[in-house]
Amino acid sequence: MPATTAETLSLVTRNVSVAPLVLLSAADHYGRTAKGTKKRVVGVLLGQNDGKNVRVSNSFAVPFEEDEKDPSVWFLDHNYVESMNDMFKKVNAREKLIGWYHSGPKLRASDLEINELFKRYTPNPLLVIIDVQPKEVGVPTDAYFAVEEIKDDGTTTTKTFVHTPSIIEAEEAEEIGVEHLLRDIRDVAVGTLSTRITSQLQSLQGLHLRLRDIGTYLQKVLDGDLPVNHAILGNLQDVFNLLPNLTTPKPVPAAAAGADGAVVPAVGDSDLARAMSVKTNDQLMTIYLSSLIRAITAFHDLIENKIQNKQQQEDKENGTSAAKKEGAEKQANGTTAANGENKDAKAGDKGKGKAPEKKK
Repeated sequence: MPATTAETLSLVTRNVSVAPLVLLSAADHYGRTAKGTKKRVVGVLLGQNDGKNVRVSNSFAVPFEEDEKDPSVWFLDHNYVESMNDMFKKVNAREKLIGWYHSGPKLRASDLEINELFKRYTPNPLLVIIDVQPKEVGVPTDAYFAVEEIKDDGTTTTKTFVHTPSIIEAEEAEEIGVEHLLRDIRDVAVGTLSTRITSQLQSLQGLHLRLRDIGTYLQKVLDGDLPVNHAILGNLQDVFNLLPNLTTPKPVPAAAAGADGAVVPAVGDSDLARAMSVKTNDQLMTIYLSSLIRAITAFHDLIENKIQNKQQQEDKENGTSAAKKEGAEKQANGTTAANGENKDAKAGDKGKGKAPEKKK
């Protein structure tokens, strides 16, 4: 049955959240079976789908093969899917089969046929393409739902995928576990500054990519290539409303006199903008000084750590050399004592060997 516009809109506006465990499982699956090749891996997604929100919380790999020359020739072990799904139901009944994933990185011709196979287990399967080798910083997932596209000329409908936004969201237990792991492996003296700078650089790169996508979208809407979406424009307006307005518009000309005869001064936002800039600069200066003090303290701790390590190494080397010297002296004293005992023993043997002469 062809999907109506309302059904397609409901699919596009669904909130898809993927757990980090799914990304880890997919990356491990690719690393074990298809690393260094052009093959892709396929697996099953488990989670909950209430019609508005889709939560992907778990996954498992599936044996899959396809012909590189002919994309229409492929094999997926559905018996394995059914047996694994039954076992996962026994472990966690809340996690149901809601779709499938592959390592992409893009849609392929056989994806619609594979999606039809998964309709045996769920009426509207979710397809998540997980880019296991991302070239850009960002979310490495793309979520799709399959719909039947109705053509305006009345010809036969065709099946296609519609994209829906997806996010990476961890549960509370996962966040606590990751926090404990980072707390155990984090070393304050090694790599703290470089790690922080790398994290900030990646964040700025992600922000740059998002702003570039926004600019590209708005330009296409302006050129008429894309229709106007008021929901997207409203979200963009909400984002821009959060930014402080530091512009200085032209002041309103001063009136000659007010109602009571007093002169009305010119009205403008230059004073407000200047005050905002001064306050912001003062706050940033405080943050800058705090960062400098923190960096100097970290360098001081690093130097102290280096000095302590060097002193411990020297003490260890001195202790080792002293122990060797003491051992050599003990060995020399033991050898001297042994030689003296051997000489005394030989002298005693000589004395015992001579019999006393008898008197006549």
